[in-house]
Amino acid sequence: MSDQRLLAGYIDVGRAAIDDFVQLLESLPPEDWSVPTDLPGWDVKAIASHVAHLESVLAGFSQPNVAVEPSEHMTAMTSSYTEQGVAARRESTPAELIAEIREASAARFAELAANPPTDAQVVPDTGVPLAWSWNTLLRNRPLDVWMHEQDVRRAVGQPGGMDAAAAVHTITYYAEGLGYIVAKRAAAAPGTTVVLAIDGVDPIAVAVTDERKGVFLSELPGEPTVRLELDPESFVVLVGGRRAPRHGAVRVSGDEQLASRILANLNTTP
Repeated sequence: MSDQRLLAGYIDVGRAAIDDFVQLLESLPPEDWSVPTDLPGWDVKAIASHVAHLESVLAGFSQPNVAVEPSEHMTAMTSSYTEQGVAARRESTPAELIAEIREASAARFAELAANPPTDAQVVPDTGVPLAWSWNTLLRNRPLDVWMHEQDVRRAVGQPGGMDAAAAVHTITYYAEGLGYIVAKRAAAAPGTTVVLAIDGVDPIAVAVTDERKGVFLSELPGEPTVRLELDPESFVVLVGGRRAPRHGAVRVSGDEQLASRILANLNTTP
C-alpha cells in the first residue's frame, strides 16, 4: 500500500472519530458536563476542551498563552501543554466547545484534502510540541479522540461506539504492543507463547524468542502458555490506564502468574 493511501485511510478514520465524538457531546444534558471521568482532575468538559485545543492547534488557529500551576494529576511529559488548552477554555460553554471542535476539525480536514500528505515519514509543522511524522500523527489522532469518547461514555453511563471504525483502529493499534509487553515488561521466558483474544477482533499470538524478543505468530498455538480473553472495553481501560476492568471480565487460561504480570503491564498510555 502506498503511503498516500495509508495516510488517507487514517484521515478517514479520524474524521469519523471526530464526528462520533461531537455527536456524543451534543447528546449530553448540561449536568453531564461536570461529571468526573477516569482521567484524574478532568471532568467531561475538560476532555471536550482538550479535544478542542488539539484540533484548533492542528488547524493552525492561534492559541492564548495561559499559565498553568503544577498539580498532582499532571504527570506525563506533555501534561503542562495539554492542561493549558483546558485552562484556556475554562469559561467556554458546552456549545462553544462543540462549535470549536466542528470548526477546527473542518478546517484541518479541508487542508488535508487540498494538500494530502504523500510521505508517511515526513514530520509536518503542526504547532504541537511533538516531532511526529505524518504516520504517527494521523494514526494517533483517531486513537486519542476515540479513547476520549469512551472516557465520556463511561463517565455519563452511555456505553457504545465499540463497533466504530475508530474502535477497531484503536484496539488493533494497542494490540500491536503485546510482544513488547510479554517479553520485556512481563519478562516472560524464551519459548513462552501468549494469545490475546478480544471479542470482535481476530485473536493474535506472540512468542518470546531466545533473544527475549516478542514476535507475532502467523498461526495460533494449540496450547499457549497464556490465553487472555476479554471484551473490548476491558482491554481499553487496561491499555489506557483508566481503571481496572469489571470483575470476571478477563478470562485467563494457562500460567496465571504470567497472566497477572501481563495484565499489570498492559498500560501503554503515559
